[in-house]
Amino acid sequence: MTTTTAHPTATATAARAVDLSKVYGDGETRVVALDAVSVEFRAGEFTAIMGPSGSGKSTLMHCMAGLDTVSSGSARIGDTELSALKDKQLTKLRRDKIGFVFQAFNLLPTLTAAENITLPMDIAGRKADKQWLDRVVDTVGLSERLSHRPSQLSGGQQQRVAVARALASRPEIIFADEPTGNLDSRSGAEILGFLRNSVKELGQTVVMVTHDPVAASYADRVVFLADGRIVDELHGPTADTVLERMKRFDAKGRTS
Repeated sequence: MTTTTAHPTATATAARAVDLSKVYGDGETRVVALDAVSVEFRAGEFTAIMGPSGSGKSTLMHCMAGLDTVSSGSARIGDTELSALKDKQLTKLRRDKIGFVFQAFNLLPTLTAAENITLPMDIAGRKADKQWLDRVVDTVGLSERLSHRPSQLSGGQQQRVAVARALASRPEIIFADEPTGNLDSRSGAEILGFLRNSVKELGQTVVMVTHDPVAASYADRVVFLADGRIVDELHGPTADTVLERMKRFDAKGRTS
């Protein structure tokens, strides 16, 4: 069963960029990180963003997640235009509607796995939905490790805690920035499997920046960036088709 048939929300848009540009500096130091990018991230779908170093992958994700401001154009989460929000409203939107998984696990060493998972909700003064939390913990395979502190967990287990934390508040969308970059291949495959399951089993929306064709093969589609622009898109990717597409861009870069 595909994700789109399993979840009727899959045709809805979880996030959207329209003519989004991001420019750093001015004059001789001016750098165009994103150049009029338009892209949709559909609800209930796993999207990977790929491209060479400096292509704008992380910048796009940070702009879409409200972690960075846009220079021009539009970035929306659902129907909400991020540039229209004041700081407090943006903080609330990030807390209530967005989940984050980063390459550095960002866990608090003095808290247990369970406490790290519920921390954002605890800070917001919201009670966790126990039934959902149990399901998330089960999905990421942490039931036996909840009382352990990060120092008692492997790198893969720590990243599982970070994934569970991102899922726990039932966000509308999860942004993952190279979530397997600090992991060995086995642990990385586990995390990607959990992200895949969160889309398939829990109806989650995931947008992941990666440079790894194998990681991208877990996604429903891959969006390719080069020089701050979207240059291609691939549906139902495999590691081989992603690698082939990337080689083509490299060849173009060498000949241009």
